Amino acid sequence: MKNRLHEWRDRLLSERNMECQGQEGANDYQRQFETIFFKMRPALTLSDFTSHQTKLIQLVIKKHFEDLCFVVVDDGNANLQQLVVYVDSRDDKELLMQEVNCDRQEAAEMKIQSAIGFRHVIDLLSSEKKLIIGHNCFLDIAHIHKKFIGSLPLTAEEFVSSIGKRFPLIMDTKILLNGNGILQQRMKKSSTSLSSAFALLCPHIAFSSQSNPAFNSGVQVEVQVDDLSSSNWNSGDKHEAGYDAFMTGCVFAQACNLMGIDFVLPSENLADNEKLQKHINHLYLSWASGDIIDLSTGNRMTEPLRSNRSKRHQVKISFENIVLIWGFPANLNARKIKECISKVFGLANIVSVYHIDESAVFVQFAKPEMVSEFLDLKENLERHDDPISVLHPLTELFGAKSTHAAGYEAYKEICSSPMFKVLFADQAEAVGINQKTMSIKLKSVKGQMHEAANSSLTADMLKETTEVQGMEVGANDLRNTNYHILRSSSM
Repeated sequence: MKNRLHEWRDRLLSERNMECQGQEGANDYQRQFETIFFKMRPALTLSDFTSHQTKLIQLVIKKHFEDLCFVVVDDGNANLQQLVVYVDSRDDKELLMQEVNCDRQEAAEMKIQSAIGFRHVIDLLSSEKKLIIGHNCFLDIAHIHKKFIGSLPLTAEEFVSSIGKRFPLIMDTKILLNGNGILQQRMKKSSTSLSSAFALLCPHIAFSSQSNPAFNSGVQVEVQVDDLSSSNWNSGDKHEAGYDAFMTGCVFAQACNLMGIDFVLPSENLADNEKLQKHINHLYLSWASGDIIDLSTGNRMTEPLRSNRSKRHQVKISFENIVLIWGFPANLNARKIKECISKVFGLANIVSVYHIDESAVFVQFAKPEMVSEFLDLKENLERHDDPISVLHPLTELFGAKSTHAAGYEAYKEICSSPMFKVLFADQAEAVGINQKTMSIKLKSVKGQMHEAANSSLTADMLKETTEVQGMEVGANDLRNTNYHILRSSSM
């Protein structure tokens, strides 16, 4: 190898015809060595060498050839190319290495930038600090935080602080529609779902295929769509992310138009508009209960009575009163499950039954001790197979071997797993929570505990009177209950 490198360098120095190189020797020699130009310098490519042979070549060059330099570069096809480059001087050698290192850094940065993907869009939105528009978008903001900012914080205060640093101005069009008298009159007591709002406020866009002069009023929106998406776009593909974003933008634009807000002004002034300011940074935690979180302060509030709308029955969520049931027969829904449990505990003691999805529900009892009673009853029914157990009202619910029940702590554990399945029952099985019952053992739940569960007593007092699955609930966990309300009620 030393002799071959000497020969190649001497031929360069003697300015011989480079095409004659390689005429001597076997085909293997021609295949392993090929002269090219790299960075305007003659270079010899090295091919088909083992890692040990390559290391020996580097040692030979370093010891015997001051005017040769060994480099490894990317050939542009994601392959590494080994080169021996001729340099005129020590300064030229340093310059070459600087150029190679610079290329490596640029290539690494390009790989990083290409891997970042949609993160570029999120970073751009954050840097511009513009008004972000969404519709019933608390869960969207939570997903953005988890995917592009970091793990969801444990408290509501930390969450709003983190979001506020990146997106200081957020407008929920559902809040706007329910909080402005002009828009309420225009909605005419109709649903404020995105599709309904789009149809009522933007009929000139939603029904553009129909020639109705009444549809011509309102903000005109021009859209450019490629051929691939035109069919879905023209048909109004609701719940498709791009079209939902389009509808949200149209609803906001038309709402501003009806409120007398001039779009001729720069968009940065929208956040300063008096008619919009009182609605900015307010998001629904739960549309059913009307709970709202203020992203500016982290405070929770209940939506005031809505004009021309009946006040919805608002249920206070008490985690210690909740049972999670999953994997029940497909023919059961929330209404049937409530009827089934009511036959044992009484209708007045079943506060609510909410579907998480088709495979799981939350059941909230009137009293926390009923959670233990329910789970104990389920365990007893599964243990006995006598005629009384068979005829028991809960047998319809627990007859299937796939039905499981647990307290709210199990829900938190299942949701905190990095694994993801579409159905909650499948998620629970993937996490490994598939025991017949994960019971919550409560201590004596009398006066003080009941009072503490429905008041603002400190976490330390609750800690003294509560045990979950045989382990004490830490003060930090209890302080974090506000945040878990956010996650559960948004479903």
